[in-house]
Amino acid sequence: MANPELAPEIERFYTRIIDESLRLSMSADGRLELLRTQEILRRFLPSTPAKVLDVGGGTGVHARWLVADGYHVDLIDPVARHVEQAATVCSASLGDARSLEAADASYDVVQLLGPLYHLPDQADRIQALREARRVVRPGGLVAAAAINRYASLFEHAALAHLHSARLQASISAILSTSVHDGVRGFTLAYFHRATELADEMRDAGLVDVTVIGIEGPAWSLLKAVEQSGTEPSEGLFESALTAARMAEPYPELLAASSHLLAIGRPG
Repeated sequence: MANPELAPEIERFYTRIIDESLRLSMSADGRLELLRTQEILRRFLPSTPAKVLDVGGGTGVHARWLVADGYHVDLIDPVARHVEQAATVCSASLGDARSLEAADASYDVVQLLGPLYHLPDQADRIQALREARRVVRPGGLVAAAAINRYASLFEHAALAHLHSARLQASISAILSTSVHDGVRGFTLAYFHRATELADEMRDAGLVDVTVIGIEGPAWSLLKAVEQSGTEPSEGLFESALTAARMAEPYPELLAASSHLLAIGRPG
């Protein structure tokens, strides 16, 4: 297919600045995100061998464990570097979440564990979710991840950065607009409230929508310890993991998680 439309700052970030294949292994909160994403998805995934379309699947970090579990995974991503890396894990090709080449009702599971991060326009996000609904079979599963609206506030407090006037202005802009402009640090990104993510899933025609906090309310403690130059203890990691699990029944704690995972089914 033709190259997907991708903001140049996003292309540059993932091609020249960060190696996405390392993100979930190079920090304690990254490991927490991966572990929790696995355990949440495994609750909802159908039995193997089922067909999974990993939309915006990056370098294949999630595809790797899904393949190991016995699923058939096809991955698409708009970044050529990611596709090259993911091709060692599963079938991988360039693609755009807003315009999938897959046929109607051709997959048991469609997951979007990254695309909603980088679609600042609501119409684009809903279009991506509608495409996921289109290609998932009746009774199938759609899973979509989002960055929490308040994640940067917790992160930079833990990193002891909030005394910086520049960072205060940047994070205040995210809190008021939901958008990070990508001028410094992270790239162009959208930050969701949990209720907003659920509404977008429903607007795309998905039902039985559930939103779960991935890292829970204690993930930033791991950040704070690492910032001090110390590896978080196993006890602290297990406590943060337990806090994430215990927080799940309480919607008011969703705002404390770094990432959100929405689960829905085609209506």
